[in-house]
Amino acid sequence: MRKVLAGFAALAAVCGAAVPAGAVAAGGSEADLAYHGAVSIADRMVGVRFTPRNHGPSAAPDVTVRLRWSAALADRQELPVGCVRSGPREVLCRVGALPADGLGEQIALRVRLRQASSEVLLALDTVWSGGTVDRNRHNDRQRVLVLATGDEYYF
Repeated sequence: MRKVLAGFAALAAVCGAAVPAGAVAAGGSEADLAYHGAVSIADRMVGVRFTPRNHGPSAAPDVTVRLRWSAALADRQELPVGCVRSGPREVLCRVGALPADGLGEQIALRVRLRQASSEVLLALDTVWSGGTVDRNRHNDRQRVLVLATGDEYYF
């Protein structure tokens, strides 16, 4: 577990510096990544669940997604395996390999906000795609305004 967290910490430190999700890597293949799911807020708790998808044409060998909130997260969080806190408002989650024209495993997490807020903006995007090129960045970048009503907002 310590090794996994160390790897995520290293990724968090360089996530934009190596090969960004939309950059062309030498000999890189092309994938079209997308995320669809739902988010809600109730009592300072933000629940997010989403399913990653690769529309192809090639497989993506290793994918990491970043979730950013417009409000600060509480200092203490209980995150699922594969997710790590990378900043005061940010969490990185490892999606893993995505086959061409295939779905990944659903990712679900709950984070606590530092303070109550009537609304929060969630931004979700790919920060690592294993060297694959994604020329359609519209469906792997999501922004959702979530009102603190307990209702689910879909993306």
